[in-house]
Amino acid sequence: MATPIIELKGITKQYDDGFVALTNINLTIEQGKFYSLLGPSGSGKTTILRIIAGFTNATQGQVLFNGKLINELPPNQRKVNTVFQNYALFPHLDVFDNVAFGLTLQKRPKKEIKRRVLDALKLVQLPGYANREISELSGGQQQRVAIARAIVNEPAVLLLDEPLSALDMKLRQDMQYELRELQQRLGITFIFVTHDQEEALAMSDEIFVMDNGKVLQSGTPVDIYDEPINHFVANFIGESNILPGKMLADYQVEFVGKSFECADGGMRANEAVEVVLRPEDLDITTADQGKLVVKVDTQLFRGDHFEIIGIDADGNEWLIHSTNPVRDGKEIGLTFEPEDIHVMRFGEKEADFDARLEQYEED
Repeated sequence: MATPIIELKGITKQYDDGFVALTNINLTIEQGKFYSLLGPSGSGKTTILRIIAGFTNATQGQVLFNGKLINELPPNQRKVNTVFQNYALFPHLDVFDNVAFGLTLQKRPKKEIKRRVLDALKLVQLPGYANREISELSGGQQQRVAIARAIVNEPAVLLLDEPLSALDMKLRQDMQYELRELQQRLGITFIFVTHDQEEALAMSDEIFVMDNGKVLQSGTPVDIYDEPINHFVANFIGESNILPGKMLADYQVEFVGKSFECADGGMRANEAVEVVLRPEDLDITTADQGKLVVKVDTQLFRGDHFEIIGIDADGNEWLIHSTNPVRDGKEIGLTFEPEDIHVMRFGEKEADFDARLEQYEED
């Protein structure tokens, strides 16, 4: 097995005021893949990026690059470059000089600088922009200049700290395609920080889901979406219906007072669990043919689907996605397949779950 390009082993970061930003982080980053650190604000994503870049020192743990310890290596000697959230471009320099800045500091020959800068601008689809002023560029163009400035130094790893957050939705989606294509074309490792679930799912080879300074789950976008490890991940990644339940036996789970066949096993009989059903996996049928029956409470048109809220007899809210509208107040049936039910071991209780979970506790 090839040596990972970056490894974080037992990384903890505690600040002087006692705040613990990261707790025992262990990550393995392979060459040539697109990774995302995904989580809410304050989860520790940017702190990991800064430790990899050398801008922040870990309190404990090791940072390895190609198997070699780099904890004490200064940022300018690490084969990584960072694209910051605000791009950090120099407004008094034109595009060429912004991109050339690092090469100029290294006192590279002028012919080499010119060739590499123009090549980098072509890669980010900005040929002919070398003499433009930064103030003349759109937000998307400024972001591309920041990326060109990073890749012109030929880093082994590119770190991106929420670089799309300031862009409008359409441009943001366009840039997702461009970033993914650029990463595949360059063949270098990207580590991308974001709080946007759709962004991470769309672009990544692997996602690390974070909260409270810990990595809760890692895996491919499909794995994390289809098999969330706990309530937080299921709720944070996409939209979900999450209900308390009880595992009756392998491949048999009880929730909303009924027993259902499922595709999960390996848990104790009568173990309290949480059940996840994604809204797109719920099919609408007539009330007499449904596995569940709900009354339509509200619905919103989302362009490519209707978002419907239904209420069952126990007062549980169900989120349903449908290509067709349903009349408010109508009773409808919901059907789903066993493989659509994902069962999670019950983790940390949320306050509003406590009362509903009591009925599923073991005697």
